[in-house]
Amino acid sequence: MYKPLLKKHYEETVMEQLRKSRNYKNRHQIPVIEKVVINSGLDASADKGWIKDVIKDISSITGQQPVTTKARESISNFKLRKGMINGVKVTLRGNQMYDFLLRFMSIALPNVRDFRGVSSKLDGSGNYNIGVVDHSIFPEISVEGGKGNLGMDITIVTSADNDDEGRELLKLMGMPFRKASSN
Repeated sequence: MYKPLLKKHYEETVMEQLRKSRNYKNRHQIPVIEKVVINSGLDASADKGWIKDVIKDISSITGQQPVTTKARESISNFKLRKGMINGVKVTLRGNQMYDFLLRFMSIALPNVRDFRGVSSKLDGSGNYNIGVVDHSIFPEISVEGGKGNLGMDITIVTSADNDDEGRELLKLMGMPFRKASSN
């Protein structure tokens, strides 16, 4: 049976390192990545062709069909009417999640211009949020055929109890955190 490289790395090395560094008595205490949520907002006045392109791009990046989100209420300042599509989202779990994270951390993030690492700030509950300004950092996206840049928010949800556990888990998994400068 197929097992993603990142999952194999987690089970063979990360779990043991976390067990030693945090003195966990039970293997179920060791934090794990539960899911990855990719969210992208759309301009409410975007044409149907742009929405289809966004759905196609997100599904090629994640390997899963995204769900469209619709406005719950009308907001006149944003030219938004109730029921209009205003975003897409995908929730990845299991093997697809590990495959996406491996591609994101080892291929896509280093493609960012002048990349020096990502912020090591978590949300207070051990979860990590990162914004991607341009989706063309992913190798699945062709720059020539695209109409424009697509931004997305990526949330990595862990079972860690606090930020220190979550940060250590993500660091051992290969998240390229920025080195603290001593200026």
